[in-house]
Parts: sequence; C-alpha cells; structure tokens
Amino acid sequence: MKTDKKANPTIIVIFGGTGDLAKRKLIPAFYNLFIDGSMPEKFAIIGLGRTQLDDDAFRKKLYDGLNDFSRSGKPADDKWSTFNASISYFVSNIDDPAAYAELAKKLDGIDQQFGQRANRLFYMSVAPRFIEAVAVNLKQSGLAINADLDRIVIEKPFGHNTESAIALNKLLIDNFQEKQIYRIDHYLGKETVQNIIAFRFANALFEPVWNRNYIDSVQITVAEQVGVEERGGYYDSAGALKDMIQNHLLQLMCMIAMEPPVSFDAEELRNRKVDVLRAIQRLKPEEIHNNAVRGQYGQGWTEGKKVPGYREEPDVDPKSNTETFAAVKLNINNWRWQDVPFYLRTGKRMQDKNSSITIQFRPVPHSTFSQTQADSLSPNRLTINLQPQMDIRMRLIAKKPGLEMELHPAEMVFDYDSDKSSPEAYETLLLDAMLGDATLFMRSDQVEEAWKVITPIQEAWESRNSLDFPNYASGTWGPESAEALIARQGHTWAISAKAGK
Repeated sequence: MKTDKKANPTIIVIFGGTGDLAKRKLIPAFYNLFIDGSMPEKFAIIGLGRTQLDDDAFRKKLYDGLNDFSRSGKPADDKWSTFNASISYFVSNIDDPAAYAELAKKLDGIDQQFGQRANRLFYMSVAPRFIEAVAVNLKQSGLAINADLDRIVIEKPFGHNTESAIALNKLLIDNFQEKQIYRIDHYLGKETVQNIIAFRFANALFEPVWNRNYIDSVQITVAEQVGVEERGGYYDSAGALKDMIQNHLLQLMCMIAMEPPVSFDAEELRNRKVDVLRAIQRLKPEEIHNNAVRGQYGQGWTEGKKVPGYREEPDVDPKSNTETFAAVKLNINNWRWQDVPFYLRTGKRMQDKNSSITIQFRPVPHSTFSQTQADSLSPNRLTINLQPQMDIRMRLIAKKPGLEMELHPAEMVFDYDSDKSSPEAYETLLLDAMLGDATLFMRSDQVEEAWKVITPIQEAWESRNSLDFPNYASGTWGPESAEALIARQGHTWAISAKAGK
C-alpha cells in the first residue's frame, strides 16, 4: 500500500502493550505501514503494561507476533532493525497518577529529539473497565491536552447497553473533545467495505435503481466457522446480538442504505449514517418474536472434526442463555427504503466462514419469454463478498450458447483476491487515526443510536430464557427458525446449504 498521505511526527502509546491485540493486529499493522512507506518519518511506539520487561524482551515478543500474524511474513532483518529502534516499553500501573507523570516526561523527551511537539495517539487496548481510569488520568496529567494533535482510540465494546454507552460517551466527552475520540470498528477498515462508498457514489449506473422501486430486499451475513475459542468468559456476557449486530452489521447496513453525501468529509459521511440509524423502525415487544431469532450451537462437526457445544466451552455457564446466533429483520422508515426488509444474520460454528451483503432486485415486471424460459428467470442480484472471498458479483440473465433460446444466470465479477497487496483493516484505520481522518470511525451519536435499535430485542431476550438451547448443531447454518424468519416475506437466505453455497 503506497500513499501520498503522511502523518506528522507521531508518538503512539499502547495501553495494554503486552496484550493479544497489540501482538496480533496493532504492531503488524504499524510495521506494514512502515515498510510500505506510510509511517511518519519520525515516530515512536511505546507499549505500556504491568509485566516487568525491558525494551529488548518487549521487542522480541513483538517480533514473534510479526512472524505469526503479519501479512508481509517474516520481517527482513534490515527493516526490523530500523523499525524496532523506535519501539520501547514502559512499565506502568494505569491506576497510578505517578505513572502518567513519568510517561509525560518520556513523551516530552521524545518531542525534544524530534525537534517539535509530536502528534500523540493513545490506543486503549484494555478491558472496558479500565477505560475510565485511563481517560481521567490522561486528562489530569495533561498528556492529551492538545485537541488538534492528540487522539484517543477506543476499542469496542462501546458499552453493554444504551445507558452504559451514553455514560461512556459522557465520560470521554468530559475529558476530551469529540474530534479527539476515535471509536474503532475494524470492519469499516476492510477494503471491500470501503469500496461500497466508491461503488455506490462513483457510478451513475446504480444510484437510479438503489431504492424501493427496484430493490426487493437486502441481506447482510457474517458467519463464522469457529466457536468462542478462548473468549468464553467475555462472550458469555455479550452474545451475538451485542458482539456483532450492534456494531459491525448495523454499520454495514448504514453504508448500503445511507443517502448520497454532499462530500467525502468525515462529518458529512457520519451524518448520513446516523440518519439511517434514526430511521430504523424500533421493534415493539410484541413484534420481537416475528422479527428476531436467536440460537445457540450444540455439538457437531466442523471441517471433519467433532466439536463441543457452546455450553461445554471453557468459562461458559453450563446453563447459559447467551445466543451464539442472531438474525433480525429491520425496516427503514424513509422514502428510499420504505417496505424493503433488511435481514441481518450472524453466528458462530456455522457451516462456512462468510461475510457478505446481498442486494436482491425485484423481478422483471413482464416476461417476454415462454413459461418454460421464464422459469429460468432469477431476479438480478448484487453480492458484495467481504471475507474470505473479496469480490463484487452481479448476477444477470443471459442466453446460453446454442441454437435454442435457453436462459441461464451469468455473473460479472470484480475480484479483489487478485490484489494481494491490499492493506488489512487495522492498517487503514491506524493510518487514518494518525492523519486525523475520522471518516471510518464511529461518532458518539452513531454508537447510541445503534444501541437504541437493538435495545428492544436485547431486553426481550434477557428477560426470559430460551427453552430450546442449544437449537442448532455446529457446522450448520443456524436454527430452523431463521429460515422461517425470512420465509415469512417469501425470501430465502442467499448464502445457505439450500443455495448450494
């Protein structure tokens, strides 16, 4: 990834520097930006943690992470030697104000080396319960006092319900300005997700038909083959609705449904997304049953291996009421999308790993062909595959080669998989954060409106236990009730065993 965009001298401070996120995602992202020439000419990375390590031991830990997780593979010795000279480790207790005073001295010293006041990027790679302590101490120590140069990056989850999200936003706004706060959702950094904007608004072909007159329904699926793995303790207090739909899937929905922005300005784009969230019809308690489905995986087979059920996973309550699958039908009450259903579905231990958006167009209003030929007329379909495939597919109907007028589906494909140099999501987002570009980050009102969308479902599910858990076997496409949910309006899931996917 080459870019003409270059950030000013930047100091990156990672709270939770010895954690899994730093090793798997953050340092590989910064390293790939470095070897691609996109890091600032002057930069420093400081990892914070309680573990007693010196700089060399910390660098060795990060080097091992690059070997395992970097898209560029094992670091070249000369590149790594130059990169790691900018990495240091700082032993600290995030609850101790004295540690922040010492950190301030360290940052001031780096500023002197750079010959100017550097941008400061504070990355909170910590559990949600530590955010308050970090935010308050950063404020009181004056470490992030410059609203134009200092930025705070917050990992999800942004609260666990509407009230906690509002409280978290108030805490952050009390200590920093909104323009300093970067709430990161890695899905928005994916190349194919960003391409939705270009695809919709850089082509005159699609906007005239991007509405209720031509589109029949929209499906968004994020399916995972894996279970909860080592995250049982966290996941059992979250679940699929809060972990995936409240943030990832609703953000994808906003990008598909939003009105054309006046410009590519960050605030303009985020305003249009908030408009979508506010227009989503809130479900009433009596509507939940017909518009939302939950599931929990049981034992089954994945890639030829027998796997345990969710309640048998480590750190999971044997009587857990937490859903590992969620599907909801939402409607947007505005002129563009009135009566077009949006189906959002996510689950663990599904048959395949697949993240995709399917826009189903209405059938042709009149068939010119015979009944036999017309039976082959499938409606046009646009599929945006996010992972593991990365492509955009348009299903059309064409004549099959031969003497007879025989119709069959044909696909036009724009393939991202052929471009192996595409940056990973964290690379894009971290570069934008260093540049001060908030376009792909969530604003406080986006977070709160997204919680308000799912709150009725969340409250209904938390108020009563599901009596049929587990209700789908590992290695399948979820509970049968998910098929009934979409069938009520005459639809089927585009990605499913029945669809041959």
